[in-house]
This record gives sequence, structure tokens and C-alpha cells, in this order.
Amino acid sequence: MYGAPDAPTTILEYGDFECPYCGAAKPVLRKLVDGSDGAVRLVFRHFPVFAKHPFALTAALAAEASGDRFWAMHDLLFAHQDKLTDADLAGYAQAAGVEGEVTGDAAQAQREAVEADYNAGIADGVRGTPTLFINGRLYQGRVELNALRSALGLHR
Repeated sequence: MYGAPDAPTTILEYGDFECPYCGAAKPVLRKLVDGSDGAVRLVFRHFPVFAKHPFALTAALAAEASGDRFWAMHDLLFAHQDKLTDADLAGYAQAAGVEGEVTGDAAQAQREAVEADYNAGIADGVRGTPTLFINGRLYQGRVELNALRSALGLHR
């Protein structure tokens, strides 16, 4: 979760680290949460689209293996979507301040969590990324700052 734990509004994002649309959504969602004065929090769930993105699953596993450095790793993965090999992931983990490994056995230990996110997405009707839910309701608008602020009743 990113943002205030007690925020009255939760945006749930199903995302894929290799998806260019998720990469474009990342700064918009960050700006939305950061500019909400604690009214909005973001929850990220993994929805790797394996058929189109061959490195999405390993990136998701590495992000989860990053533990409390998840958001730093999240940001690095989106900043380098075109370079997600195991060697790249290890380098990003080091840059993010992760202690320990994020590939191999350490990554595989996170498989159940990533699969749970993916299965929750399937159950929620997710068919692509990014898919957003606002307080449990599917958001069908554009992932643009003003559109999201309007949908949330945040006018700035």
C-alpha cells in the first residue's frame, strides 16, 4: 500500500511491470495519492500478462521479494520496463536498498502471493492492465490526473 493507511479512498490497481500503459499510469497515480492530503491510498496487485510480457512474472516476484523496499523496487521496475532480466532485477534490488536476493529461490518463495493477486484479478473480471477499482468499484475512465480527481471528488 502506498499512501495513508487510514485514507477513506482506496485505489486498487492490477498492474504488470512490463505493460507500457501501467508505466504511464504510475506517475499519475503517485501524483494523485501524493496530492490528496491523505485522502487516497494505492494498493498494487500483480497481474502479469504472461502471453505478451515474458518478464512480467519474474519482475512481480522480484518486487514481492523486495519486502519493505517494494515501492522503491516498483518505481525502478517501471523506470526500466525494457530491461527486466534476472541480472537487471538484482541490480535494481541493490539500488533500491533491498537486503538479500530477489531472483531464484527468493523470488519463487513469492509465487503464492503473486498468484493470489492474479487470481483475485481474474475473479474481479480483470482482462488487461492497468485495471483500477476505486473503493471496490471498477473505474472505467482515463488514467489521467484530472479525470481521476474528478471521479474522486478531489478538485484542484
